[in-house]
Amino acid sequence: MVIDKKMLEGLLATAKESPRLRVACDLRTTPEDQSQRMMNALLPGTQVPTHRHTASTEVVTILYGRVTEIFFDEEGNETERYLLDAQGDIRGISIPRGQWHTVEVTEPCVILEAKDGAYAPAKPEDIME
Repeated sequence: MVIDKKMLEGLLATAKESPRLRVACDLRTTPEDQSQRMMNALLPGTQVPTHRHTASTEVVTILYGRVTEIFFDEEGNETERYLLDAQGDIRGISIPRGQWHTVEVTEPCVILEAKDGAYAPAKPEDIME
């Protein structure tokens, strides 16, 4: 698979048709692959709840556009924000296991996400209200 501008723009076009204004592209190549590797195309207006991953660090790399990663403490107070910019200084971030976070999408973007272990839906206690 080649990840080029045409592919990324195709993902963004698909995201535009989605009611969630985002779409994921699974990068695993076999059912036995128990990692989580995916591209996520995100458009302004998408809502990603503040959440955490208790079993794995998450690595996020920007492939197209810009997105802001926002960290929170246990009480829901913002503690840090990082602008990931495909043309800028910060191109990726490692989000520590258990860190509350979300994204703010102000322009179309595509990120590459990687986490350890097989996908499992978020538990209610891992989504911040």
